Amino acid sequence: MRKRVRETTDGGLGYNGKRGKREGRRVSEAGGVYSNKLVKGETIKIFNYGNCKRDFTYVDDIVEGVVRVMKKAPDKKNGEDGLPIPPYAVYNIGNQNPENLLDFVQILSEELVRAKVLPEDYDFEAHKELVPMQPGDVPVTYADTSALERDFGYKPSTSLRTGLRNFAEWYAEFYK
Repeated sequence: MRKRVRETTDGGLGYNGKRGKREGRRVSEAGGVYSNKLVKGETIKIFNYGNCKRDFTYVDDIVEGVVRVMKKAPDKKNGEDGLPIPPYAVYNIGNQNPENLLDFVQILSEELVRAKVLPEDYDFEAHKELVPMQPGDVPVTYADTSALERDFGYKPSTSLRTGLRNFAEWYAEFYK
């Protein structure tokens, strides 16, 4: 099985699969995209027949990771020639726990029902379409957070359900 470990950065920090309050305002993030489709009664395509795994990281966990990293600058070092090497470090902030995409959308729909965004009799099965893998995609992707854990003793820990519950409550309030 192929897996992809995210190694891209954003100013020295890489974020994987963000989810949480306010995330839905950005159409490109999964919680907002799927919530908007569910609310509109549209069908959600779930790739690889629901067998894709992604690393969903709650936004508060990302903020905590950023705060910890900001408090400690990387150590200054000299190269073999005695000249200083610009200090830098790259940290991925992610849950390092790939979750099944089908579970993500199922839990999201349940939490949107709980938050009264969707009706109690909402039929998720009628709104999902299991489709083949997209070209160029991979079945599993997650963040390697070992450097963050090693240097800061931090590992994001908000569960998928808790994060989606918080998101659904925010979504219900924001889109009243």
